[in-house]
Amino acid sequence: AWPDNIPSGVREAIRLSEEENPGAVHLEFPEHIAEEKTDSRPLHRSLVPRPLADEKSVRAAVRKIEQARSPVLVLGAGANRKMTSRMLLQFIEKTGIPFITTQLGKGVIDEQHPKFLGCAALSAGDFVHKAIEASDLIINVGHDVIEKPPFFLMQGGTEVIHVSTRTAEVDPVYFPQVEVIGDIANAMWQIKEDIVPPGTWNFDRQLRARKAELDHAATLCDDMRFPIFPPFLVKRIREAMPADGIICLDNGVYKIWFARNYAARQSNTVLLDNALATMGAGLPSAMMSAMLYPNRKVMAICGDGGFMMNSQEMETAVRLGLDITVLILNDNSYGMIRWKQANMGFKDWGLEFGNPDFVKYAEAYGAFGHRAESAEQLPDLLRHTLDTPGVHLI
Repeated sequence: AWPDNIPSGVREAIRLSEEENPGAVHLEFPEHIAEEKTDSRPLHRSLVPRPLADEKSVRAAVRKIEQARSPVLVLGAGANRKMTSRMLLQFIEKTGIPFITTQLGKGVIDEQHPKFLGCAALSAGDFVHKAIEASDLIINVGHDVIEKPPFFLMQGGTEVIHVSTRTAEVDPVYFPQVEVIGDIANAMWQIKEDIVPPGTWNFDRQLRARKAELDHAATLCDDMRFPIFPPFLVKRIREAMPADGIICLDNGVYKIWFARNYAARQSNTVLLDNALATMGAGLPSAMMSAMLYPNRKVMAICGDGGFMMNSQEMETAVRLGLDITVLILNDNSYGMIRWKQANMGFKDWGLEFGNPDFVKYAEAYGAFGHRAESAEQLPDLLRHTLDTPGVHLI
């Protein structure tokens, strides 16, 4: 009978959700099956250790790294695991090889580390691209094809080592020369144990690109204009959030500002969506974070368009008694698409709209509404909402 298959279906769902890449699994029963009875028992879970990388591929990778002139690490979504963070930090401390993150790799290593070169938030022409151009070998750790294609890997260009739990999906912009496949943390430990830094590596050009970015950012982030300037906002939110505080970004231009300029201190403290980039992701991500980590500071950062996709979840957040801050950047439009229209030479069309009074809207749900009236006021407002229990909207 069909209901007898339910234990194996549930067991399979758990297996899929826990394997790399972990994620949600949808299990659905037609009504007539869901109401039937069964005597079947739940199935126990088997212990499945992750396969370890082959020592020959580790050796090939180590040889290539030792022979390089100025290698660089690129940390992607698959590297965003606690043990992998630890092994990568040990590898960086032993070798001194600098690192870049993708948007989904933010926080794998504390981004205040002196060897951090930046986050690949823009597609081309950024400081990170200069650091990549200065490299002759890319060690790509935890690359996930769901992120936008690695902009820097072209045929006949820089060589690539692919370290991941899965073999590389080769496409026109990604075909690594060496693949180290297995548990990523163990693979990085094996590489670290075997490698002997040759003393001939030179990271000057890469680190100069990073210094140029920091110098450039410093000229922007104290601009006190109003409406508030994005680099100023990013800096003030970083100052307001503790190291383990979680920011949950919705989708819009501000996501790029935060990916580039917000220094993530720990893994999974910058939650953002760089795949289908679904609008409306910010608020529910913050709600779940607050439910999982009630003692940590949590902030959703949304555009007005993204927030209004599912703003009614404010009622849920209030009803569940969550402590979150929802910060809305309001430009009365779908700003990222307007930016793309302008870049592509189209006329500005069809992307502006009106909004409710967001302060009154929050209060209508029983949340606390706040309005930033100046740049000077923002730091105190952030501190107040993060330190005061309840659902706050700025």
